[in-house]
Amino acid sequence: MQNILTRFAGSSIVELAQRHGTPFFLYDQQIIEQRVAELKQFDAIRYAQKACSNLAILALMRKLGVVVDAVSAGEIERALRAGYRPAGDPPGIVFTADLFDADAVEAIRTHRIPVNVGSPDMIAQLGKFFPGAQVTLRINPGFGHGHSRKTNTGGEWSKHGIWHEQLEECLKLGHEAGVNIHGLHMHIGSGTDFEHLSQVCDSMVRAARRMGPQLEVISAGGGLPIPYRKNQARIDLNAYFQLWDKARKEVEHIVGHPVRLEVEPGRYLVAESCALVVQIRSIKKTGNNSFYLVDAGFDTLVRPSMYGSYHEISICPADGREITSAHDVVVAGPLCESGDVFTQEEGGVVVTRKLPEAKVGDYLVLHDSGAYGAAMSSNYNTRRLATEILGSNGQAEVIRERQTYDHILQFERIPEKLR
Repeated sequence: MQNILTRFAGSSIVELAQRHGTPFFLYDQQIIEQRVAELKQFDAIRYAQKACSNLAILALMRKLGVVVDAVSAGEIERALRAGYRPAGDPPGIVFTADLFDADAVEAIRTHRIPVNVGSPDMIAQLGKFFPGAQVTLRINPGFGHGHSRKTNTGGEWSKHGIWHEQLEECLKLGHEAGVNIHGLHMHIGSGTDFEHLSQVCDSMVRAARRMGPQLEVISAGGGLPIPYRKNQARIDLNAYFQLWDKARKEVEHIVGHPVRLEVEPGRYLVAESCALVVQIRSIKKTGNNSFYLVDAGFDTLVRPSMYGSYHEISICPADGREITSAHDVVVAGPLCESGDVFTQEEGGVVVTRKLPEAKVGDYLVLHDSGAYGAAMSSNYNTRRLATEILGSNGQAEVIRERQTYDHILQFERIPEKLR
């Protein structure tokens, strides 16, 4: 029957669970390789590592010829440790943010990291600690789009990007600060809609006309969607590229020379590569509702609680038995929070899901957990971060060990007067 899964990434889910315990994230390397190959039409694929920043995943991206975006000093450090270097054309690392904190200033100055600035203030600041820096401007075109209000990154209510009317002001600031503004970047939110995308492309062409010949690179940003539901269609990547390529050609005509076209996916490259495997620890009835209670909550995968996001769910029988019946259940976690529910919609509305009849001890699989899964996990309720495993050709390697309590508590101190 549907929603039964026993293997993923070429490995037995039961065997991995018995060996490593649950919960764990299991990545399929071949899926990541396939997603990268699908975007090779672009001149550069710049991975938005905030989606999943494990060092092994970053090293795989580097091996596949993908460059990387960093949004913090910590992500710069991750990229460096994975073998990336900021030099090159395109540069191996670019820092994108709407402000510089102290750690970012130090990392950018030390490693000479190119910057994609999201606020005018950053331009003058950059000129003081890194004169001569390579700079792109992240432009807010005045509108946005996203699958949730929390993922809309354009328009006047968004904190992201430089307001489109300030472009000339920023070019002047760049000249005064002695930095090289050579690129434009636009990203209006996750969940690409072709009507909105066409508007973004038009906005990019208009901005290029105002910027002139110093423009050398344009970035389509990210937001490429994946089909979280079985009945959803995949994005037409050829149509997506053609829209941006048409805009790039118009820009090249305006500025009079070739322009590099980058794309900046995060979710698209990693979401479908990963399954979060948890164990059912309790099954109970509450009124008319049945609950599968599992050993991971929004500390491990926060997307359903934060966005009302949907993940397909499968059952893996621990004893290998056949299951022929299904019923409506709520899937929830162990946290001391009413919102710790995996089957909910935006606004916190709890819903049921038709799933196979399971037993305590069976395993439950949350699909498409590679983007903003492990990357957004936390130690809430003093729970340990989950194991991460990379599977390839039937071989499974641990790429992050499960935390110990010593790891969680190592930097906390009890003052002498409280002892």
